[in-house]
Amino acid sequence: MATASNHRHRNSPVIFGLVLLLLGFLKEVITAKNYTLKPRVVLPDDYVKEVRPPSKKGTPVVVEFSIFVVDINSINVEDMDFRVDMFVHQKWVESRLDLHDDIFEDGDDHVILPPEFFDNLWQPDPYFLNSKISEIATLTHKFSSVTLYKNSTVRYACMMHAIIACQMEFQLYPMDIQICPIYIESFSYHNQKIRLKWADNGVTLNPELKLLQYNLGQPLQLEETDGYMPEKYGNFSRLAVYFRFERQIGHHLIQTFAPSTLVVMLSWFSFWLGLDAIPGRVTLLVTCMLTLVTMFTGMRADIPPVAYVKALDLWMAGCMMFVFSALAEFVVVKVLDVQYQYQVNKVPKILPMRISAMEKGQCTTVANWEGGTVNVRPRKPTQTPTTPGQVSLQGNGGPQPPPVRQTTRRQSILSVAWTDTDTGIEKIMWREIDKMSRVVFPGLFLVFVILYWPILIFKTS
Repeated sequence: MATASNHRHRNSPVIFGLVLLLLGFLKEVITAKNYTLKPRVVLPDDYVKEVRPPSKKGTPVVVEFSIFVVDINSINVEDMDFRVDMFVHQKWVESRLDLHDDIFEDGDDHVILPPEFFDNLWQPDPYFLNSKISEIATLTHKFSSVTLYKNSTVRYACMMHAIIACQMEFQLYPMDIQICPIYIESFSYHNQKIRLKWADNGVTLNPELKLLQYNLGQPLQLEETDGYMPEKYGNFSRLAVYFRFERQIGHHLIQTFAPSTLVVMLSWFSFWLGLDAIPGRVTLLVTCMLTLVTMFTGMRADIPPVAYVKALDLWMAGCMMFVFSALAEFVVVKVLDVQYQYQVNKVPKILPMRISAMEKGQCTTVANWEGGTVNVRPRKPTQTPTTPGQVSLQGNGGPQPPPVRQTTRRQSILSVAWTDTDTGIEKIMWREIDKMSRVVFPGLFLVFVILYWPILIFKTS
């Protein structure tokens, strides 16, 4: 028994070694079964991914770019940025690749590799110069791929999300046009090492792309420039694409311009209300003013508090000025009506005084009493035949009083009532002002509209 037990203990290391060999063999079989492509199949042994591809002396490596814009959303006027979902494609020539025909399928001139293979290649380092956030889209893995062509061209594609900053201007709001660029630039390699270039298809927009408040101008403007970066001490190749966002005016016509115009027109109804409806007239004008102020305050919350005057500010200021002028017109006609009523009620009390003055020769007519200057002329003296040199007044045998000097009385600034010489109808000043306002106010507002919209449209174009 002891001998058998010792024999088993001596064979245990051998059995354990055989098991390890079997496991290693199975691992090699599984690895060979899942084999796709090792980097060393296409990359030579002396390949250094940190060194850019060789090129002629003084010739930079050309990297072609193309972008397919899937969606543009979240155009934020407060933060002055917008979000772009896009497919980005980069293409360049890597002459150091060792490509064998057996890695290509029949009839294909390219092979698509997983993104892990891209980590073993030399990579250009472009970035979005004016982006706040940019990242490759991920779900279970990063949405990117590498394609190798037989002519040693490398094509890298990925889906990206980016939040792009845009310096917006609102002088023409709500008919403003925002020009928002996207700048793409190499971070490490200056323009003598790498030159960025737009591909033939450049930037393409999704045909189903629709924006909420904007129209996207077509075609897009593309540029290839060199920009000096003092932070990196050099000139760097730069690509630029300019998006033209034209704000749709229909929303503001319905929500802003049409209601404010109706409020201004509503204030004109006060000109047809007499002064006997003072509460209704005041309530109408004050309500119109408060409505415009509330509307204007609500619209200012949609845009950042800029320091300059916007086109919408001019419109709302004009509308408020017309309503305020209607309110001021009511105050003027009320003051004139008070003066008119005062003069009408004063006539019965002072009429006997005027008659007495006329009898004494101090005032010839009632109209002269209300005039500013009363001229009293003495009657011509006549000599009696019996007493030469003695004078007497006609109709009065007493002595002639000394001449009366001209007396001046202060006139009122405005004549609150007068009589039409043609018709003989009494005209009252405040009623005439109301009648004139029914025509003047709509006419001036029409002139304001005629000047406002053509100038705004001209500046927009």
